[in-house]
Amino acid sequence: MGVGWPVPTMMDGMLMRHRGIAPSVDAAAYVAPTATLVGDVRVGPRARVIYGAVLDAEGSRIIVGEACVITEHAVLRATAAGDAERPVLLGDHVFVGPHATLLGCALDRCVYVGTGATVLHGAIIAAGAVIAVGALVHARSEVPSELFVPPHTLAVGAPARILTSDRAEEVAAAIRDANFAGAAFGIHAAWDDRISRYEQTAEVRVSEFGAHRDDEILD
Repeated sequence: MGVGWPVPTMMDGMLMRHRGIAPSVDAAAYVAPTATLVGDVRVGPRARVIYGAVLDAEGSRIIVGEACVITEHAVLRATAAGDAERPVLLGDHVFVGPHATLLGCALDRCVYVGTGATVLHGAIIAAGAVIAVGALVHARSEVPSELFVPPHTLAVGAPARILTSDRAEEVAAAIRDANFAGAAFGIHAAWDDRISRYEQTAEVRVSEFGAHRDDEILD
């Protein structure tokens, strides 16, 4: 079971026990009926998880702090398939916009993630930072406190620098150096060996997602 909080009813969304661990939701939180929580997901006081959101702890954990807002069709996925355990950790008062994706990352308090934005494995977002609409924070990047990452840009590096799509060579080099495949999947194939890298990626996910065959939907 979760740590310290009761397992809610189906009125609080689709709750699934995964790898023997059930989600836990504070009594003062709200989880919409069509949201899905899988595994070691811990939703804190006054948090709001809205319609269609998916919080999947996989082999790690997801912790949602007090008064966080996770809106429509956002995806939060933790993992342990890469080169280290990658939980998703949200401090208090974090806002996650519609269709945003958070993968194995940590967000400090009062971070704002806009519609369609993505934060990848191992990234750390400091307090008060803004990841605007459609922006991407790449693997292992560190976004300083209160930095504004503009819409449809790339934040990469530690500390993060901002790149725009018109700087194609810089973007490609920065993504190569971030080594997403290593951070997310524990894969270390050569950058230009894409067939091997993506074959290994699929195999990692096939193994990881295969564990869901034993999931149990909670009443």
